[in-house]
Amino acid sequence: MKFKDSRVWITGASSGIGEALAVAFHQAGARLVLSARREEELKRVQAACGGVPSTQVLPLDVTRNDELTEKTHAALAMLGGLDIVVLNAGISQRALARDSNETVYRRLMEVNFFGPEAIARAVLPSMINQKSGHFVVISSIAGKFGVPLRTGYSASKFALHGFFEALRAEEEHNGIHATLVCPGYIRTEISVSALKGDGSKHAKVDPELAQGMPAEECARQILAGVATGRYEMVIGSAREKGLVLLKRFLPTMLARMVGRAV
Repeated sequence: MKFKDSRVWITGASSGIGEALAVAFHQAGARLVLSARREEELKRVQAACGGVPSTQVLPLDVTRNDELTEKTHAALAMLGGLDIVVLNAGISQRALARDSNETVYRRLMEVNFFGPEAIARAVLPSMINQKSGHFVVISSIAGKFGVPLRTGYSASKFALHGFFEALRAEEEHNGIHATLVCPGYIRTEISVSALKGDGSKHAKVDPELAQGMPAEECARQILAGVATGRYEMVIGSAREKGLVLLKRFLPTMLARMVGRAV
């Protein structure tokens, strides 16, 4: 009942964690706007979430910065305001820094940081006006410590943490909250579209992801954390959670472990 009639906008909703979150929020009674680049896939997810009018589709490319304010206003209009904004759109990386060109790094930052940042700032005035709002930011365990072959990906996720932690501190007195979600290996196809050093796609599912936590379980845990107002969540295996603890308490040990993994 926590999310019944909540107005929720989800970016990156056409697959993976975003799709699983859409279904979970729908089952919890929320009204949805689903966004991603692939309109046909969005319509498929929309059908799984009850269709119109409870679920609306708003195609969106988060790298089109000039359109983000307009798209945000459209999402607000569709539901008459927004209670929860799930910033899930993202792209990963599979290349050494020395093999990656500048275009790859700029693409990673545009999708993973500048898009979510711009959407958050565009929707913020309406949340301040209604004295409530919740950003659910899908970061990564790679946003807690640097991961080999993901230098740009880690950097973009670190940036999300800095921005939304500071934004929360600025606006919490206005009823604005932010939950940073750090998934480990979740069973999605994020590695298929991950960028290699030349900007081409990795085009395969990593074995660790194929054996990872189901996206539906990840979504269940996210909703539970959002419902209780968690500031940050690490979702994954005991080993993955242990690595985050090592970063906090024994950073040198973690650095040596990660270095041996290259």
